[in-house]
Amino acid sequence: MVNPILPGFHPDPSIVRVGEDYYVAVSTFEWYPGVQIYHSTDLVNWQLVARPLNRAALLDMRGAPDSCGVWAPCLSYDNGKFYLIYTDVKRFDGNFKDTPNYLTCCDTIDGEWSEPVYLNSSGFDPSLFHDDDGKKWLLNMIWDHRPDRTFFGGIVLQQYDEQAKALVGERKLIFKGSELGFTEGPHLYRHNGYYYLLTAEGGTGYNHACTMARSKSIFGPYELDPNDHIVTSKDAAHHPLQRNGHGDIVQDEQGNWYLVHLTSRPLANGRSPLGRESAIEAIRYTDDGWFRLASEGQLAQLTPPGLTSSPARDYSHYEDFSGSQLPQAFQWLRTPYPENFYRIADSKLILKGKQSLGNSFEQALIARRQQHFNFTAQTCVSFYPDSFQQQAGLVCYYNSHKFHYLYLSFDEQLGFHLDVMSCLGDQSLSAHFPIFDDRIAIERGAKIHLKAVVAGMQLEFAYSLDGNTWHSVAKLDYSIISDEAGKGEGANFTGAFVGMCCQDLTGRDFEAEFDYFSYQEDHA
Repeated sequence: MVNPILPGFHPDPSIVRVGEDYYVAVSTFEWYPGVQIYHSTDLVNWQLVARPLNRAALLDMRGAPDSCGVWAPCLSYDNGKFYLIYTDVKRFDGNFKDTPNYLTCCDTIDGEWSEPVYLNSSGFDPSLFHDDDGKKWLLNMIWDHRPDRTFFGGIVLQQYDEQAKALVGERKLIFKGSELGFTEGPHLYRHNGYYYLLTAEGGTGYNHACTMARSKSIFGPYELDPNDHIVTSKDAAHHPLQRNGHGDIVQDEQGNWYLVHLTSRPLANGRSPLGRESAIEAIRYTDDGWFRLASEGQLAQLTPPGLTSSPARDYSHYEDFSGSQLPQAFQWLRTPYPENFYRIADSKLILKGKQSLGNSFEQALIARRQQHFNFTAQTCVSFYPDSFQQQAGLVCYYNSHKFHYLYLSFDEQLGFHLDVMSCLGDQSLSAHFPIFDDRIAIERGAKIHLKAVVAGMQLEFAYSLDGNTWHSVAKLDYSIISDEAGKGEGANFTGAFVGMCCQDLTGRDFEAEFDYFSYQEDHA
């Protein structure tokens, strides 16, 4: 099986080829640093090589709501330089969207990216097209907040002047989309005398699709593909790859074409803890000048024809924090100043207790993506609170209103103890509910090993005092840690993470020390 090529939360892929090297950039939303860029030479095996939005000048998401932040980056290359276009969404709910769009550049994919150039705020999903005549064009969907409109106002085009570092000339509406609607995610290509416009349509849920149109002029009018969509599973509810859409195409050195696109693999109850992933398809250019899946039809393939490399993927890892830097697998939320809440010293990850779990400004949470349906995550924590307002432990986290948290804390009667906190999809309700009859008293001064065992829709928390003998704490519905569950069903765009966190609501910054973190795939 080849697909997905990037399992776990890796949505909205944008692909570019430079010689024999391929690069894919994906959205990161509220997770920091912003944008993940992967490298491959065979289109099947990919390695993370850059997170370019890694300083405050490029990205500061403090205060951004869940599922805001970095949407749908576009990575391109021209004349020896990489270009990255991205949106930093500041508002989601309601009729309005605040969507500032920026451009940053770098001569090397893993170098220091330039100070951002502000472009516009008229909509999201911006992309940059480098035409054969040297002109550069910005595309984005336009957001129409008027109450009698559909919000998705079509795709607009405007020239970008690289010398002036600004958009110039008239902004033109070039494509209103197909009948499926929700037209977004534009990418433009020039081939065989045509401009080809690839868009995402149908929303990012189960009606999602990639739609193609073409024109002899960059300004249109654009003729819709008679087949409407290149790839979609909207009419195939039982297909293993769902929500297929939002893509980008690339041509290899031999002239073969490929499409990377968003996909997901829901559990039996229709929920997707792995979030929106990235897949690839072989496509062909037809005699009548359209792009089609090489496999025929519109359904994404688990093993697309023409891709002969064998996937060599092992996302399991054991981290003992013996290095000086945070390991590549981990991210945190929103803030460009992680030094305020974590450091690595004496082969330990030390988290300084900050604001509540789910806070949208600054919280001490370090986590990694879930990339398997079945996995075990484990850590060992030393934490000695003196207040019920202090917690630290192991968390399975989707966002501020979807998480399960196994933690240590303090109680005036019970003393040092282990407890579970969950939020099942609605932050307006109490985030804490009884999981078991009695909280578990722990001797003060003990190091506690914590474990989360996930098998599809079930999570089991356990603890150990020696790392060998384990005691079950609770069995929970893990499927709430997914795009589709709870508040705003279908309007959550990230994926499940598992990691370590620490809170100190007294404001005294009590610290927790984590000796290791392990994430291992379980082969069921």
